[in-house]
Amino acid sequence: MHLSSFAAFWLLLATVVRAISWTATPFNPSSIPLAVRTPYLSAWLPQGSGAALNDAWATFWTGMIVGWAGFVKVDGAAYVFMGAPSVPATFSKATQKSSHFTSTQSIFVLSAGPVDLTVTFLSPVEPDDLVKQSIPFAYMAVSAASTDGLSHSVQVYSDISAEWVSGDNSLNVKWNSTTTGSILTHQVQLADPAVLTEINDHTQYGSAFYSTPNIEGATFQTGADVAVRAQFINNGKLANTLDTNFRAISNNWPVFGLAHDLGTITSATTPVVFSVGHIRDPALTYIIAGGGTQNRNLYFLSKFPTSAAVVSSFLGDFTAALSRAKTFDGQVQTDASKISADYASVVALSIRQAFAATELTLSKTSTGAFNMSDIILFMKEISSDGNVNTVDVIFPAWPIFLYTNPALGKYLLEGLFRYQATGLYPNKWSVHDLGSSYPKALGHNDGADEAMPVEESGNMLIMALSYAQKTGDHSHLTRYAGLLDQWTQFLIADSLIPANQISTDDFAGSLANQTNLAIKGIVGIGAMSKIAAILGDTAQSANYSSIATSYVTQWQKFSASTTGAHLTLSYGDSSSWGLSYNLFGDKLLKLNLFPASIYSEQTAWYQTHANAFGVPLDTRHTYTKTDWQLFTAAIATNTTTRDIFISAVKKWASDGQNNGPFGDLYDTVSGAIAVGFRARPVVGGHLALLVL
Repeated sequence: MHLSSFAAFWLLLATVVRAISWTATPFNPSSIPLAVRTPYLSAWLPQGSGAALNDAWATFWTGMIVGWAGFVKVDGAAYVFMGAPSVPATFSKATQKSSHFTSTQSIFVLSAGPVDLTVTFLSPVEPDDLVKQSIPFAYMAVSAASTDGLSHSVQVYSDISAEWVSGDNSLNVKWNSTTTGSILTHQVQLADPAVLTEINDHTQYGSAFYSTPNIEGATFQTGADVAVRAQFINNGKLANTLDTNFRAISNNWPVFGLAHDLGTITSATTPVVFSVGHIRDPALTYIIAGGGTQNRNLYFLSKFPTSAAVVSSFLGDFTAALSRAKTFDGQVQTDASKISADYASVVALSIRQAFAATELTLSKTSTGAFNMSDIILFMKEISSDGNVNTVDVIFPAWPIFLYTNPALGKYLLEGLFRYQATGLYPNKWSVHDLGSSYPKALGHNDGADEAMPVEESGNMLIMALSYAQKTGDHSHLTRYAGLLDQWTQFLIADSLIPANQISTDDFAGSLANQTNLAIKGIVGIGAMSKIAAILGDTAQSANYSSIATSYVTQWQKFSASTTGAHLTLSYGDSSSWGLSYNLFGDKLLKLNLFPASIYSEQTAWYQTHANAFGVPLDTRHTYTKTDWQLFTAAIATNTTTRDIFISAVKKWASDGQNNGPFGDLYDTVSGAIAVGFRARPVVGGHLALLVL
């Protein structure tokens, strides 16, 4: 996770927070997820100090606008309920009454005259169903209810713009619509796609889809934004006409509109459902043995060979999908609430974001059939530099996979293990990532990846063992025993007294003799002792256990401060200290390498060193990270310190200073966020307390 000039990325924002005019539960975050499913299907409602659904445009995770508008007509009067459109026609703004988010849903209630609209955005999280989890689509459902006991005529409209298909609005797009059959679908794509490329983190190939059931009262239209929206505002329906003047995204902003006439309503209506999605094929290219490459295809394509088939299935599944989502949300809420209400709210905001950095893929056989036994999950290092399957980004996200479905973790590690087992990567430690730029997983055959030798080697050993312990599946341990032992040999040489190197917190710079990094290495050696025991090599297990135990004894002397009861940041610097979050691995794996006194000492120290927005990462700066604070909370020996960390993260997430998706690196004094650290999957680490 790399930022070239860290200081330049602080965004200093006003600390005065306006009170919002609606009820926000469990709190009002910096940005509300709307359609958040993959690195490329990512639409958020930026909040700052508060923005209603119709105060601002939805944005991509980078902050770039993705046009998404919504209008409703009630008894002939038009109201905008979504987006911030300018239309040469008369309309009012609906008044937002409430917003609410869960792990999978964001729900808004707005009043449009005598009618309340409930707008539900559902981004399914289906960890146990690989087909459903891999579908890059999300729902918006709109229902209406009279608030005065009288009957009212209601029509609903929504559109997306061509902004969904590129990071460059000057590029030309083309589109087509399917207006017969049971589904109305608009499909839009670049006129000249560039496969496996990005611009401004948007994919530059594939198609966006906006769809709704083709039921009685449904109409459609494509054309310039102002024209299509005015058609609905003036007439309560669309013209069922298609603009065929293909052009640039920003040239009279082509939009793709869908409308429903709900008729005369009194009680709450059955929701009208829209789906938004983006499909591209291939999803990634991946390096294989011999140095060749292999195209990887999204998993759901094995069941749905056409876009029409997946759209139809997805829309038809809404009621069942919502029911499953409510069950999932309820389980997360129940589990997390056992810790605290603040914790439950932080976890709920984290889940869609963490999963949306990942994509499930399959390869194909020489005959073109899908190889259903060859599953790899890929993760984009959102924001910080766009790497593929960065080991020290997977590691902080790891708790969400252990909690929801550990098999997903196995599929994440598979790509890393398989590449390094080819022998193409020349270093004796673990690779940092599978490719410097998503979606190209081309490895680092020159060995010139960002070197975090102790960090990544320890991470791989810890994750491999924790998966095996959780599931009883030892296939990775058996297949890649040689790699795991190779990394352990490196840790034996370099983790007790770590050479000058960077850790996962590379923005803080390199440092020799890092106390916390040494913990990671020692835990890695201890993990290999357990792995060897699982594999039946009792002599090797005893040897590594002895080494790890000996290292802890020596480490205690190196890391102790002479000026206070705390661990140092680096050996010999008694005035320094930091978050010893790597002790989490010792607890996760139940190694019990480090004495209880270390945990209690650190817990007591943190309790007296919190700033307004949390405990600093270390003494070099006042910034901190949300993931590492909650890893540390998970291993705190009393609930007072635990809750200091949890409440600080929740306070920061709801402070109204920022307007991007959940960040993870920020200043504990001012609350300022590091620009470039937003929407990252490391928030999966917020579930750390749920897996211990």
